[in-house]
Amino acid sequence: MKEKLYQRLIELTNGKQSSQLLQTIAKAKWSKRIIPSYMRVYDINLEEVSKKPQQFSSLHDFFTRELLEEARPIAQSPSTFASPVDAKIESFGRIEWDMTFQVKGKPYSLQDLLGNNERATHYSDGYYIVFYLSPADYHRIHSPIDGKVLRQYTLGNTSYPVNHLGLTYGKKPISHNYRQVTELKLEDGKQVAFIKVGATFVNSIVLTNRTEYWKKGQEVGYFSFGSTVVMLFEKDSIAFTENVVKGSPIRMGEAFANML
Repeated sequence: MKEKLYQRLIELTNGKQSSQLLQTIAKAKWSKRIIPSYMRVYDINLEEVSKKPQQFSSLHDFFTRELLEEARPIAQSPSTFASPVDAKIESFGRIEWDMTFQVKGKPYSLQDLLGNNERATHYSDGYYIVFYLSPADYHRIHSPIDGKVLRQYTLGNTSYPVNHLGLTYGKKPISHNYRQVTELKLEDGKQVAFIKVGATFVNSIVLTNRTEYWKKGQEVGYFSFGSTVVMLFEKDSIAFTENVVKGSPIRMGEAFANML
């Protein structure tokens, strides 16, 4: 009952007009007056932000803020994956034999997530990790590893919440929301999938790097609103590091897995 009620409420409020209104408010010049309250509510550390609060032109400008370069050291080992975002580790583990993984008790199909069965088979019996970004987090996205971009494509048309309620009661938002998929080929020949999932009614992923080769720690884009990142790995290709614990915070640049 709760699930159906939640889904119905989201469907009633998630439309073009509500999405446009949300974007208009966040980007309006007067929205900069909200920034001090936003900082207090979410306890933003201003010492690591690249500009002073009064220098931001809108709430959206602050939400997509850049940090000082030294604020996020990048794990240096070439065989180590660095977190692409500031986030909470929502879920991680082994991809099951039927090419699904679980988040909040819901099974997610690799075929649905990637939109292609042949590409999904690359990650059969492999590993996955889900990073959830809250409104308090730094929303720039960075490359987790050095790799050649094999392909980039977009799937989905609408974006539903990916917070606790959205993942618990929503219609599998991770594999149905608007999302941008990047597949990278690593120096060891293995592939990884890097899926950026939009949320909060707005298809809100902006790419800032369209080069053919990504370097670890390099900015590749940003989220305008709430968001999630999913990474997929091939079978026997990685081992998660000890700091990877469900529900724990992780900062961009921190190690979360090592190549095998």
